[in-house]
Amino acid sequence: MPPADSSPPSPPTQRIVKVRRDYNSWVARETLEDYALRFTPRSFRKWSVWRVANTAFGGASSFLVLEAIGATMLVQAGFINAFWAILATGLIIALVGLPISVYAARFGVDMDLLTRGAGFGYIGSTITSLIYASFTFIFFALEAAIMAYALEMSLGLPPSWGYLLCALVVIPLVMHGITTISRLQLWTQPLWLGLLLLPYLVVFYHQPDVLRGLWAYGGEGGYPAGFDLSRFGAALTVGVALITQMGEQADYLRFMPARTEAQRRRWWLAVLWGGPGWVLPGIAKMLGGALLAWLALGSGVAADKAVDPNQMYLIGFSQVFSTPWLAVWVTALFVMVSQLKINVTNAYAGSLAWSNFFARLTHSHPGRVVWMVFNILIALLLMELEVFQAISQVLGLYSNIAISWFAAVVADLVINKPLGLSPAGIEFRRAHLYDINPVGIGAMGLASLLSVSCFLGLFGADLQPFAPLVALLVALLAAPLIAWRTQGRYYLARPETSLRRGRQYCVVCERRYEPEEMSHCPAYQGPICSLCCSLDVRCDDLCKPHARLSSQWQALLHRLLPNRLLPMLSRGVGHYLLLMSGIGLFLALLMGMLYYLEWHNLPPGSDARLLQASFARIFAALWLVGGMIGWWMVLTHKSRQVAQEESNRQTGLLLQEIESHQRTDEQLQKARHAAEQANQAKSRYISAISHELRTPLNSILGYAQILDADESIPPSRRQAVQVIRRSGDHLLSIIDSTIDVARIESGKLTLDIRPLAFPDFISQIVSMVELQARNKGLRFSYQPSGELPGVVRTDEKRLRQILLNLLGNAVKFTDHGDVRFGLSYRREMAIFDISDTGPGIAADELTRLFEPFERGRLARGSGSGLGLTISKMLTDLMGGELTVSSTPGVGSTFCARLYLPELREASPGRPILLEQRIGYIGVRRRILIVDNEKVDRELLVSVLAPLGFELEQVESGMECLAVLPHLRPHLVFMDLAMPGLDGWETIRRIRAQRLSDARIAIISANAFERGQDNDVDIPPEDFILKPILVEELLDWIGRALQLEWVSAPRPRSEPPPPAAPLRYPPAHWLRQLNEGVTLGYMRGIRRTLDELASEAPHCEEFIRVASEHVRHFRLDALKAMLRHGLERTAPHDPE
Repeated sequence: MPPADSSPPSPPTQRIVKVRRDYNSWVARETLEDYALRFTPRSFRKWSVWRVANTAFGGASSFLVLEAIGATMLVQAGFINAFWAILATGLIIALVGLPISVYAARFGVDMDLLTRGAGFGYIGSTITSLIYASFTFIFFALEAAIMAYALEMSLGLPPSWGYLLCALVVIPLVMHGITTISRLQLWTQPLWLGLLLLPYLVVFYHQPDVLRGLWAYGGEGGYPAGFDLSRFGAALTVGVALITQMGEQADYLRFMPARTEAQRRRWWLAVLWGGPGWVLPGIAKMLGGALLAWLALGSGVAADKAVDPNQMYLIGFSQVFSTPWLAVWVTALFVMVSQLKINVTNAYAGSLAWSNFFARLTHSHPGRVVWMVFNILIALLLMELEVFQAISQVLGLYSNIAISWFAAVVADLVINKPLGLSPAGIEFRRAHLYDINPVGIGAMGLASLLSVSCFLGLFGADLQPFAPLVALLVALLAAPLIAWRTQGRYYLARPETSLRRGRQYCVVCERRYEPEEMSHCPAYQGPICSLCCSLDVRCDDLCKPHARLSSQWQALLHRLLPNRLLPMLSRGVGHYLLLMSGIGLFLALLMGMLYYLEWHNLPPGSDARLLQASFARIFAALWLVGGMIGWWMVLTHKSRQVAQEESNRQTGLLLQEIESHQRTDEQLQKARHAAEQANQAKSRYISAISHELRTPLNSILGYAQILDADESIPPSRRQAVQVIRRSGDHLLSIIDSTIDVARIESGKLTLDIRPLAFPDFISQIVSMVELQARNKGLRFSYQPSGELPGVVRTDEKRLRQILLNLLGNAVKFTDHGDVRFGLSYRREMAIFDISDTGPGIAADELTRLFEPFERGRLARGSGSGLGLTISKMLTDLMGGELTVSSTPGVGSTFCARLYLPELREASPGRPILLEQRIGYIGVRRRILIVDNEKVDRELLVSVLAPLGFELEQVESGMECLAVLPHLRPHLVFMDLAMPGLDGWETIRRIRAQRLSDARIAIISANAFERGQDNDVDIPPEDFILKPILVEELLDWIGRALQLEWVSAPRPRSEPPPPAAPLRYPPAHWLRQLNEGVTLGYMRGIRRTLDELASEAPHCEEFIRVASEHVRHFRLDALKAMLRHGLERTAPHDPE
């Protein structure tokens, strides 16, 4: 709420006499009206979640403009740029569309109502309604034109008649709202899907290498086929205009039934499918359009015709049917079905947008059907005028404004609401909203201004292609900043004055509505529904006088104008300035858009100054006429205001006492936060990535463990096997760390503290890093200080991860010189010092070095930018400290201090396992392995069969159920992710049918399932993660079956051979190599190294390191090594 006004209270306005409002039959029948101006009540949301989702998905996915846009991107930018632009378009729309879809489904509001409550205000959202409505009739016209051309191609019908037919056929389908649309989408979906896939399947069957030529296509401009940032940005500008399609998805998802615990997962899947889910087929269709357009170009079709979906699919179906007339008719059938599916959605969404727009401006609502016909007539006019070229040019400009709108809404939903900068729910009622909310209006206006300026080239040609990204980022940043600056005071104009209990009667229309629809009206002294409130013209916003547009405008002028000008405002000047500002802005936008279209179509060499002068004169004349009309409107309003004030004074004394009590009613209650599901999408993504990486790693680590235990492996090879195993363990730790970052941030990660043989551990670290440094030509020195403890207590995996991150960075970013690893241990505190002679880190970057994805300006090479972040987080979690000091051009030093208590009773350096298991005592035990991956089943067999277990393998849940009764196993190892019957359902059926009482263990790569509650009573200790650690698996089997193991001594591995010393050859060899490096003569360098190998075999290590530099083209590092060698050998070898 804004601060209280210190001026004397104005006399209360008179009470309005109630007059029952009767709506016409179109408005009264909700099967026609579909709650066009109001919240969708829960009593009407009775469909299944999948029916609602299919209705929303069916329209968006059949968009033929998708193919046209993909083809346009291909022709203008080439396939590489079009491919990445299409993916970027899909990603942006999906990320923006997800919160919009969720809020629309949860609160039962369409896009306009959602925009009202997400930072735009009651009148402010009329701007977005106009944008939204224009989007619907523009795309209606484009889609209907495609269908008209299909009718011309198949029936010879003239385009003008085709346009009319395409418009008229949609009206009866959209008249009865979502009920008829849902049936249309359901009945036409199989036919449409079959016709969509047929040409692509045939093309790929007959031309399996068709993508090879497409990949090399650079566009009609003769550009090279590679990636070009400016062409990528230009293509993205065209594609991102589709972002307003998410508004149409929200218009359908408002009918989603309320979420309950019973269908919670289905509800989320349906929202994803019906909301941003259309992006997946949308991306495929845009790529398919690019493919068909390329085939059309290859068939001799002109570029301007190849982007027409009729021509695209005619080329595609021509490869399916050898008869030309049949291909034409099938193409026409497919185009007509697609056009009907999407244009019923365009017409339906347009009717909602126009209803909201005119209801707030005129306080009248003849019915959604009227505005549906109005929207179709505008589209028909555009088609008959054949202004499709102008429409395509407007779309590029339009996309910047559209994405500014949607980004501002999303910023409020995903940033402002979780941070408490805006109310948690969606308030859409006129009685509770400010007319203008500067959060959404300001963010959209600023983002639109900057992005359109970029689009027009005002900020230079380099930034011009990225105008949509400018709009997205500016809106996402501006919305929370404005909300923070205004303290969220412009969201709610007044608190809720009545408890929402049960259905209530509206005092105006005398109908019953759900409580979310109702507000208390002080003018009518009772509850009023949102529709009657929106259409009322007599109340003069008595419930929120400070939140009216005129009041907000007056308050703004009081802040901006000097005090001596304020008396003029009371004489109507302020109202006139507001009106003229709106008229001027509207005329400027209209004339600017028309001027841009005319300027864009000017012939080469034409003088644009004449065009500018003409438009300036037209703008001045229109503004003059608008000023006269505006002054007349101000005078009329002033006369009505004087009459109203006189009437108010007559009844003021009677109402003053009542209003004084109303001002002392209960205070505004803070809204509850409703963002408990914000991390689900992130968790699912990380879970899927973890599963895909763990599955192949299971085979690598499993067989490495088997080879490590094999006595037939020669000692010389056992070291290699152990290197594979250690490297696999390191890769596994990286995968685990990706999952653990989220756990660290939420405080849920626990350390696995165990005894660690500290010297052996450090030796492993040193050997790994020393080899990396040697291969890069760096000097690596390990400098322990004092005596190290034999055994310490710590988390080995986390300590290894910290040290390898720090040492790996030092080696990676150092081109020449040395890397030093210092270690000291005092008072149970280990101090690790890692210093290098790399490029160093600037002082201004040190403060944010440990932030995620932060990389210094001097950093080179690949990397995610998470290594130092994870190291810092793990160090803090282990109770330590990680610091850094650096000098640019000299190097950097990282110091990690960790508390590692010593275990004095343990034997330092003793290997943990001195024996390996070779069998067990007792009867043979039967184990059933259920896994759809053959490699994983064979791995378990390789581990368990030599120990004497009787093993049976099946690859599906159904096979498991069939084999259990006669096999009668002692143990069952069950995978979870199996096609058909998954692991959980298989276990449920085993329990329900009582097929076996064997103990069941889960073996899965899904780390997120472990520790979660389940309905089959599988405890966490019976959940074994892939990749399998053999010793832990055998320990579990021993406990589960109470086995007595038979063991044998474990084979010992040979220590790794010492690294050969780096001996430099004589100086004349170094000079010869240095000349080759200076000239960049790679062949000569290799020839010199081959000669050196035959004449100086004692320099074997120098030759190996130099050859590695040459193979990787690291000439700077090689030159530094040669310079160091000359400094050492030149004084002793003048030649």
